[in-house]
Amino acid sequence: MSVETLTRKKWDLIVVGGGMTGVAAAVCARRQGLDVLILEKSGFLGGAAGTMLINPFMPYTTTVDGERFLLSRGFFTEMRQLLSDVDGYRKGDLQAAGSEDIHEEYVKLAFDRLVTREGVQPLFHATLCGVEKEGETLKAVKVATKAGVLAFEARYFIDCTGDADLAVMAGCPFQLGREDNLCQPMTLCFRIGNVDIPTFRKNSALMQEKYKEFQAAGKIKNPRENVLVFNTLVDGMLHFNTTRVVKHNPTDPLDVTKAEMTAREQMFEMYHFLRDNIPGFENSHLLYSAGEIGVRESRMIVGEYVLNQDDLVNCVHFDDAIAAGNYDIDIHNPEGSGTSHYYFPAGTWYTIPYRSLQPQNADNLLVAGRCISATHEAQASVRIMPIVTTLGEAAGVAAAVAAKANVGVKQANVKEIQRILNENGAFTGL
Repeated sequence: MSVETLTRKKWDLIVVGGGMTGVAAAVCARRQGLDVLILEKSGFLGGAAGTMLINPFMPYTTTVDGERFLLSRGFFTEMRQLLSDVDGYRKGDLQAAGSEDIHEEYVKLAFDRLVTREGVQPLFHATLCGVEKEGETLKAVKVATKAGVLAFEARYFIDCTGDADLAVMAGCPFQLGREDNLCQPMTLCFRIGNVDIPTFRKNSALMQEKYKEFQAAGKIKNPRENVLVFNTLVDGMLHFNTTRVVKHNPTDPLDVTKAEMTAREQMFEMYHFLRDNIPGFENSHLLYSAGEIGVRESRMIVGEYVLNQDDLVNCVHFDDAIAAGNYDIDIHNPEGSGTSHYYFPAGTWYTIPYRSLQPQNADNLLVAGRCISATHEAQASVRIMPIVTTLGEAAGVAAAVAAKANVGVKQANVKEIQRILNENGAFTGL
C-alpha cells in the first residue's frame, strides 16, 4: 500500500501516538472490526519505553485473601506474554511481583509483529501538525513527514500522544500541570554498564550518604534528594532515573531544549560521582541516554469528569469505570528536592471513569494515557505504563462500540464497553 493510498482512504479510527497506550487502543479496536491507522512520530512502537527509556513497569497489583491480585490485565497481560515469547527474552522476568524490568528493543519488535498480525496500519516518522474540524467533529489530522504534510481522514480519533497534542489542536480545554502550571520534573534516563553489581549492592547505602554530602558541598547540582537506580535485564548494566529538571514546561520547545541540556550535564555529573567514589563503578562506562527527556506530567484534558485525589484516596468505584489502579500518588516536587507518596492499603483500588477519557468540545475524540482528565495529584498515580495501557484498551473498545452504533463517543453504551473489556480479561474494578 502506498502513502497516496493511505491518504485517500477514510479510516474507521486513527490513533495518534504509538506508545503502549496507542498500541493497546489500535489493536483492541481492530479486533472489534475497525479499520485502524496508528500514527507515530518516532521510528518504532512502544512510546516512552523506547524514546525515553522508561523502565520498569511500576507496581500494578494488590493482595486479596492473601493472593496476588492483578489490577492491570487484559491487553496488558497479553503484552507481557508477548514480550516473554520473543526469542532471547529472559523467561520469568515478567512474572515477578512488584515492578518488572523490561527491555525496550523487545518491546519494539513484539509490537511490530503484533500490529502486522492484527492488521493495524502503522505509519512511523509522522508528527502531528494539524487538525481539520467541523463543529465538534474532527474530520482529519495532518502529520509532517519526509513526503511533506499529509492529511488522513477518519470517523473516530484517539489521542495517545501523552501531551494531549491532538485534543489541544482540536480546541479542547486542558490544564497544564498543577494549579500554578508547574509540572512534575522532567528526567533524562540513562544506563551505566560494566558495573560490579554485587559490590555496588553492598555499597548502596554509602552511595546515598556520599551523594548527600556532595550535594551539600555544592559538588552536585542535581536537586533530586537521592539516587534513583533500577536493575536491567542486561548483566552489569544499571538504569538511572535520577536527573531532575524543575520549573520547565514540557510543552514549550525552548524549555524542553534547555531541559535536555541541563539533564545531560546532570548525567555526566552523576556518572563521574559514581565512578570516582562508589565501589563497583571503578571500571564502569556511561553507555547511553534516552533519545528524549522523560516527561511525567504536562497537559491533562478537562474532560466530562476530572478525576481527583479524593476519588483515588476514597477508592471510588464509578458506574462507568473502565480501568483500575492503586499505584501510589507519587509526586516528584515540581519546584526542587523531595518526592511525596500516598500508598493505598492492601486489597483496595480506585477506578477510572470513561468520562475522564472524553474531552470537551469534541464528539468523536477520546483521550487515553497520562493526559486524561485528571488533577495534578490524581495524574501522579494513573500515569504509569500498566495503567495507561489499560486506558488505551478501553478507548479502543469504546471507539468500536460507538462506531457500531454510529454514535458519538459520549453516547457509546458503557455497559457494552465494560462487557467487552471483561470478556477480554480486562479489569474495570467493579
